Amino acid sequence: MTETLPHQAGTPEDHGPPGEDRRHMIRRRALTLLTIVLLIGVPAGYLVISANQSRDSGREKEAKYAATGMTRGWPSKLQRRIYELPVPVPSEKIAYYETNNWKTSRLYVQFQTTNAGLDAFLAGLGLDRDALQKDRIAISDRAQRVTGWNFRSSSTWWGVVNEQRNPAPTQDVVVDLDDPDYPMVYVVSRTVP
Repeated sequence: MTETLPHQAGTPEDHGPPGEDRRHMIRRRALTLLTIVLLIGVPAGYLVISANQSRDSGREKEAKYAATGMTRGWPSKLQRRIYELPVPVPSEKIAYYETNNWKTSRLYVQFQTTNAGLDAFLAGLGLDRDALQKDRIAISDRAQRVTGWNFRSSSTWWGVVNEQRNPAPTQDVVVDLDDPDYPMVYVVSRTVP
């Protein structure tokens, strides 16, 4: 009778042929590499794609809003508070447009009001009518292009720049007094974050 001996640990029969260990090691390394790529590479790729989409989306929005220009109606109370623009009541022909970037935020507002409304508006800025200067176009050519405003036509223009220290906004104001009872007011208020 032959006795069977228990297998001893570490014999070549336990590990199979020598090439099998090498294939197992290569397979394990390949799985490790694949895992690393999936855990690091995929999220990194997703972040790059997401950043590009976000940037493209911002450009599309900017182009869209630039193309539409001014929006009829009142700016929100929050916008009026942030940009310190006390649009008076009564006012009509109200329109606004807001732009934001990493350097400067601007709110463009136009409205027609009464003499008392103009005085109230200027008082809300800490000014009075004496601050207005005849024929002063305080709003830049760039701002005029953004909004479609044109101050070159013959009108009775009065303007003032209400410069304030940060973080308070600075307001560029142009008033059309062609109809002295119902002045048309154009304002650009800008803040620096």
